[in-house]
Amino acid sequence: MIRIWLAQHWFVFVSTLKRLVAAPITTLLSVVIMGIALSVPVSIYVLVENLRLVMNEKNHPQMTLFLKHDIKQENIDKIRQDLQEHPQILGSEFIAKDIALQQLLEKSELPNTVKNLPRNPLPDAFVITVRDDSINNLRELQETLKSWPAIEFVQFDSEWIERLKALLQLGWSIVLMIVAISSIAIIAVMFNTIRLQIATKRDEIEISKLIGATDPFIRRPFLYFGALQGLAAGVIAWLIVFLLIHLINEQLIVFLHFYEIDFFLEPLSTENGLSLLFFSTVLGWLGARLSVSNHLWQIEP
Repeated sequence: MIRIWLAQHWFVFVSTLKRLVAAPITTLLSVVIMGIALSVPVSIYVLVENLRLVMNEKNHPQMTLFLKHDIKQENIDKIRQDLQEHPQILGSEFIAKDIALQQLLEKSELPNTVKNLPRNPLPDAFVITVRDDSINNLRELQETLKSWPAIEFVQFDSEWIERLKALLQLGWSIVLMIVAISSIAIIAVMFNTIRLQIATKRDEIEISKLIGATDPFIRRPFLYFGALQGLAAGVIAWLIVFLLIHLINEQLIVFLHFYEIDFFLEPLSTENGLSLLFFSTVLGWLGARLSVSNHLWQIEP
């Protein structure tokens, strides 16, 4: 029984492929239109995902801990050890006040004024890199570090994190909206394509029903037709996104070379690419299913 069922599906699958190949121009136009519709949200998704990876991997939040002026070396060593043992801190860098003054002299537009100061006004400081990027956790850590006796002030700018997260959230919202619009467009294209297919095969469907063919048997070729076109559209979308990322990377590498930054956009991963193919196949199948359910019942011998 299972062998017969598989043989029937294989026969329908092969015959549907032959139908698609028999009309290459029509099939290609339909597939390219759906592929372009899918490539827009996928491209935005790839850009947003790259931005998220940059944020997580290369832009860990940092805080600057300014120490009191009269602090002793043993207190500095104690703070260094406490920072190394803190679970929320990835790393720390000590900046002595003499080094900080030297850096200020190099960057200042008024070096003579700075040199004539009676004493070094800058304190010793630690620059720490924080593991967690949650705003609430970062503010709690800031308050905790402020309570340490040897620390005078903790500087932390959380606005850039909030802005970047808001930008990411906006990107995800745009992706979801465009995915919804593209999905509706693909389903509509497939709905109309299957409607035309049913209209051209009306006589064949009537004869099939006369000799006892069931609705699932008649519906099966149209569902395969929609699923295969959806799968092909997913492949086209994947290729379009791959070419776009490749072209953008070529220009991006040239641009970032002037700033000595080594960075390039990661293409769509294999896992996400397979998810794209599955999603496009489901969209094609769904459009065909809706069209067949809407039109097939109207045809009776």
